[in-house]
Amino acid sequence: MNAAGEMVEECWFNIPKHFPNTVLHEFVVMPNHVHGIIELTVGAENFLPLQPIQHEFQAVMPISVASIVKGFKFGVTKWMRQNTPQNQIWQRNYYEHIIRNDDSYRRIANYIVHNPQNWQEDEYFPARDRIQNLH
Repeated sequence: MNAAGEMVEECWFNIPKHFPNTVLHEFVVMPNHVHGIIELTVGAENFLPLQPIQHEFQAVMPISVASIVKGFKFGVTKWMRQNTPQNQIWQRNYYEHIIRNDDSYRRIANYIVHNPQNWQEDEYFPARDRIQNLH
């Protein structure tokens, strides 16, 4: 993994420092995207999804997947812009899915763990463009 990938990984594993009500599960850094499972551990006292909490890293931080992804993307983008010529880092949005049962969890976790083995089949695999242009 290159320095950018290592920074993505570092930002991912720092999520619980910024959002204490999170538990991280399977995660993988791919050459052009990431996959990960974030568990929100919200108790009855903060059941409403966007209740602000005070935290040492930021004055007010809502508990939501959107705020977690935003913070993660911000950290990576800041590093990338300071250390690489890359300006556009992320796609505009992100994909999320609520995991509702153990079977769904196992299927998604398995996909994440095995995703690197399928990289050559990805439509964005760099060699694929060269091969298709030759035909």
